Amino acid sequence: MTKIERGEPERVEIFCHALSDEVREIVAFVKSRRGQLTGTLDDRQYEVPVTDIFYIESVDNKVFLYTKDKVYETKQKIYEFESMLQEKYFLRVSKSMLLNLMKVEAIKPALNGRFSAVLRSGEQVIITRKYVPALKRALKGDFGA
Repeated sequence: MTKIERGEPERVEIFCHALSDEVREIVAFVKSRRGQLTGTLDDRQYEVPVTDIFYIESVDNKVFLYTKDKVYETKQKIYEFESMLQEKYFLRVSKSMLLNLMKVEAIKPALNGRFSAVLRSGEQVIITRKYVPALKRALKGDFGA
């Protein structure tokens, strides 16, 4: 690690013999650390780091950003977040929810072909049957499908 002057842009360089799954995972993690979303809480706007968001959910035509202990409302639609956050380990797990896979502690089967994700916050969310195949691909490292 080398310190740089304040005005210089920060960067990460990786030197490797081959582009392995482990190297791809490191690159994806570094990319996932960048970014913020705007959310409103108590009539004030906040910049919420993407890495703090556990999931994004649409409820009654409103979209919310859920962190460990706060819920922010946002003006953007859930489909807008889906493509924007795909490389940041967010995955659609139901018609109304995007889940941050980096905040998942465990995944277990639920009833009727669905799965349940236990989050690091202790909360559980349901992964509907339609999105289980995409979840399985994502867990294998294929976020493009």
